[in-house]
Amino acid sequence: MTRLLDLKRRLCWGSGALLIFCAAGSAGKPDQSADDIRGLLEPIRAEYRLPALAGAVVTSRGLQSLGAVGVRKAGTEISVTDGDLWHLGSDTKAMTAALIGSLVEKGLLRWETTVGEIFPELVKNNPSPLAGINLLHLLSHRSGLPHDPASGWWLVPRADTIQGRRLNALAMAFKEKPVAAPGEKYVYSNFGYVVAGAMAEQVAGSSWEELISAEIFKPLGMQSAGFGGIGTPGEIDQPWGHGADGKPVLRNGPDIDNPPVLGPAARVHCKLADWAKFITDQLRGARGEPALLKPETYRILQTPPFGGDYALGWGVVDHEWGGGKVLTHAGSNMMNYAMVWIAPQKDSAVLVVTNQGGPAAERACDKAAAALISRIRGSNRP
Repeated sequence: MTRLLDLKRRLCWGSGALLIFCAAGSAGKPDQSADDIRGLLEPIRAEYRLPALAGAVVTSRGLQSLGAVGVRKAGTEISVTDGDLWHLGSDTKAMTAALIGSLVEKGLLRWETTVGEIFPELVKNNPSPLAGINLLHLLSHRSGLPHDPASGWWLVPRADTIQGRRLNALAMAFKEKPVAAPGEKYVYSNFGYVVAGAMAEQVAGSSWEELISAEIFKPLGMQSAGFGGIGTPGEIDQPWGHGADGKPVLRNGPDIDNPPVLGPAARVHCKLADWAKFITDQLRGARGEPALLKPETYRILQTPPFGGDYALGWGVVDHEWGGGKVLTHAGSNMMNYAMVWIAPQKDSAVLVVTNQGGPAAERACDKAAAALISRIRGSNRP
């Protein structure tokens, strides 16, 4: 339940999705109502037997439309709403990268800042190749750190503060055997994002949760953004998580998620409308329009620094349907699934979420995203 989907696998599998998107054609300016979105999503939700499915269409002007269908928990008749919260899983990574970008702009960090510069005492007492790894390595999955600790995240030693837990995770990282030299090889790593989060905490003197709330969520008006599992324990007041088999997990609530130490990699939840605010900002930045950060920062965030198809929190592909560079990511805590595609040249993005994990959720979200793009194109035909 704590192991997240590997984006590299997602991108390889996504080659099939790109064929679907090509068939959908180029995205134009959306003009869809909530009823249109619901009508499009419901057959897909039913086909894949998901409890719920929600989607949104976004441009640089903001959220254009969204809709949600299905129920919060299988076996009940409590419908999801357009204002429900959704768990974003590894789509958190692009937000963490944006936070680092903000701290770089403030002069607290550089993209080339190394782990050793921030934690000299740890390096002194624990010699490791990790000392020379910088933020670009960590955020592009080129650090050489493994996907997760060999012993698992739940065994990270407890501490009084969440910053302390991330420092303990960093100490564990120094004991891990690198799977590649820094910059040499793409290895999708939640570990890398936790280390980057610890670096941000060290220079700013606040937790990652406090920092991302102050630097990203509040300026963008993402009032519903929070961390961890969703809903009041025992109550069906938000979408309830479901396993790959479609059955509800035993419990819900803030603690039913990846452990808190994994925050920078995969623990954000929010309303779909608030996720759209972050995506709108990324879209504006990609298009060179006024946005939260500087144009150069978005260029760095959205460009693979060592080649390949992963930038900083974004998978990157060039394709005809998007008019050029397209940004994408997917995330899951194995009980929920969320995905996003952004086409800056077409000034369009689509978001799709469900409260189920596993392969069926992946396929359904991909099909829903392709259908949304197809509908966008159709709505702009003469």
